[in-house]
Amino acid sequence: MEKTTYTYKQIWKIAYPIFLTLLVQNLIQVIDTAFLGHVGEVELGASAIAGIYYIAIFTVAFGFSAGAQILIGRRNGEEKFDKIGEIVFLGIAFLLIAALLMFGLTRLYSAPILGRLLHSEKVLTASLDYLDWRIWGLFFAVINVMFRAFFVGITQTKALTYNAIAMAATNVFFDYVLIFGHWGFPQMGIGGAALASVISEAVSVIYFAIHLFFAVDLKKYGFLNFIWKNLNVIKNILDVSFSLMIQYFLSLSTWLIFFLMIERMGETTLAVSNIIRSFYMILGIPLFALSATSSTLVSNIIGAGKQNEVMALIWKIARLSSSISFVTALFLFLFPELTLRIYTSDPALIQGSITSLYVILLVLMVLSVTNVLFQAVSGTGNTRSALLIETLVLILYIAWMWLMAIHFKAPLAVCWTTELVYALFIGFFSYIYFKRGKWQNKKI
Repeated sequence: MEKTTYTYKQIWKIAYPIFLTLLVQNLIQVIDTAFLGHVGEVELGASAIAGIYYIAIFTVAFGFSAGAQILIGRRNGEEKFDKIGEIVFLGIAFLLIAALLMFGLTRLYSAPILGRLLHSEKVLTASLDYLDWRIWGLFFAVINVMFRAFFVGITQTKALTYNAIAMAATNVFFDYVLIFGHWGFPQMGIGGAALASVISEAVSVIYFAIHLFFAVDLKKYGFLNFIWKNLNVIKNILDVSFSLMIQYFLSLSTWLIFFLMIERMGETTLAVSNIIRSFYMILGIPLFALSATSSTLVSNIIGAGKQNEVMALIWKIARLSSSISFVTALFLFLFPELTLRIYTSDPALIQGSITSLYVILLVLMVLSVTNVLFQAVSGTGNTRSALLIETLVLILYIAWMWLMAIHFKAPLAVCWTTELVYALFIGFFSYIYFKRGKWQNKKI
């Protein structure tokens, strides 16, 4: 096997701050879930529906930033550092305009859309209460993703660490005081969870702005001498990111469809699924961090003209990812009830969650390898191929989901095998992409 430029230590050094950032992003949802689990089943289930609905909207911006990150990584590998600052600032300007448009559409059409999709009036009311506050965070979130794209793209991810800590601390504090109305704050319930998330995202923007000003060589990265009217930069980002924007939107939309199907099975089943989703996201953080690292490092070494090292690098990251996933999955397999009590003390919810949790542990072991491979496809710059792969897999995903949840009315744990279908086929098609070898001369 060919040696790669990056050692395991170097890979983890880049991945670790991404891990912390993803931990905080998902910890915000986990904290919301844990607090709302002590409010009621309706609020617990509604936060799942409304949370995924918001993220599906947000993924349009996330896809754009992922394309920008690939472009930043390529320029960093080419040592064209002065071209990076304009990618960041023009990207932020573009996303703020997009956020304004998405904000308006969400405020106008969320109620009629969810009203047609949801069967429970209680879940609908709680979901809209959550979204009324949560959507304001979109303006801060789009700025954050571009800053993260910058630091990940130049492989200086340490800046993400303290940002992650600040966000987590802010979210815990405001969840506690706003959901339950402590220390003189209003008791807002599910709306308080949403507002707490918005405040934590605002704190993140403030941190990134301060860090950029005081700790980054602004001249080196071209932050002081770029041209605001250079629309070719936006075009270049869109050339790479447009497919990713569609890809991420489709991916999250199908997950929303999954939860809408689960909602038909009852409020208790929806609440259990939100608990399982929370575990899925938290346990998947190491593999998602390493997958993001795979994308940016592949982009960097291709930019440096080292295409022959790509496959060796991917398998090295995959081995690291699967090792970490195995250790965390083993702990949850041995002590499921102990960890489920974080979310609820209801014995029925705990027992109803265990079998589905075991399914998710199996999914994560498979995905720890296949998602690294899939994200590396985007790292080659061929995001259209990544979109094609995602689309093919999501067709299979929806078909299996419909068979299990609607046609056979299978138990919840069997419905969650839909994620296993995704994990297996995303890896299969990605492997075929790399075997064909046409990615090596892709220019961006």
